[in-house]
Amino acid sequence: MLHIEFVTDLGAHVTVDVESADKLLDVQRQYGRLGWTSGNVPTGGYQFPLDNEQDFDWSLIGARKWTNPEGEEMVMHRGLAYRRRELEAVDSRKMKLPAAVKYSRGARGTDPEHVREKADGEFEYVTLAIFRGGKRQDRYAVPGGRAAPAPQQAARPAPSRPQPVAARAAPVAVEEEETPF
Repeated sequence: MLHIEFVTDLGAHVTVDVESADKLLDVQRQYGRLGWTSGNVPTGGYQFPLDNEQDFDWSLIGARKWTNPEGEEMVMHRGLAYRRRELEAVDSRKMKLPAAVKYSRGARGTDPEHVREKADGEFEYVTLAIFRGGKRQDRYAVPGGRAAPAPQQAARPAPSRPQPVAARAAPVAVEEEETPF
């Protein structure tokens, strides 16, 4: 039996038992859809193959994709918004890097120094994930070959308004939602 610790979107620590290693990604997806995360973002961000970027399953890391009002693709992770940036290939004497797609945000004063990346000028960034090179990993894609939901649909639905209750309405059985733990 494996154990994985999640931090809920409200900061609670929850340990979940996993039957076997082949079920681990399923469990990460299940709880990640709730916004729960496991582990910390590595310095420089998560590294994934470029071919996984279009259908990457963001629930694996407790994030969700959305489009901001200006039409930019973004990812929400632990309450912070990361912007999609396309990086051109670099081919110089000092460095050779293939093209990449990076999800990053401007650094904050509270971000530790080791996660900050220097950019041109005085700007600093923090990277959540970078997609560059490598061979596609189907295990990182949205399961079942389904396309990721449209960014506008990734937001939680608005709560429904309660309907007025008639005076002497018959009691109705209410199905309880299953708790995630």
